[in-house]
Amino acid sequence: MSKHSVLSESVISPQLEAQSIELERILSVKGSQAKLVGANGEKITIPEPIYQVLLQVVHAMASGKAISIIPQQQELTTQQAAEYLNVSRPYLIKLLEQGDIHYIKVGSHRRVRFDDLMKYKQHRDTKRREGLKEFTQFLQDEGFYDEESSKLD
Repeated sequence: MSKHSVLSESVISPQLEAQSIELERILSVKGSQAKLVGANGEKITIPEPIYQVLLQVVHAMASGKAISIIPQQQELTTQQAAEYLNVSRPYLIKLLEQGDIHYIKVGSHRRVRFDDLMKYKQHRDTKRREGLKEFTQFLQDEGFYDEESSKLD
């Protein structure tokens, strides 16, 4: 796989989901180190950071979720970036032109680096959580929301 390739599994078949469940079971055994066995029989222990990523991917697939693995430096089209943020392409263009998300121009086309998109998304999600907590506190103060059902993580 080249350094600029993107792995994307958009549809999880029932067979792949079942295989992922079995793989997750095997990977989740405590106290054992996962190893990779090459076609020639050579074995290598999977380093812990790679193992943790593998476990997350397998868990998502075992749950029937689609996954995408994108290198941090990968440049996305505006359509890909909009889909990642779950917004319309015109709205994304507005964010780019306002300077909310850094982008570059390749000819007449805009490109957004994945790491810049992640920074924006993390900032946006943090602001949303803070706003929700403030709103919940306001509702509690006004007596519209009981304390037991307002626990946010």
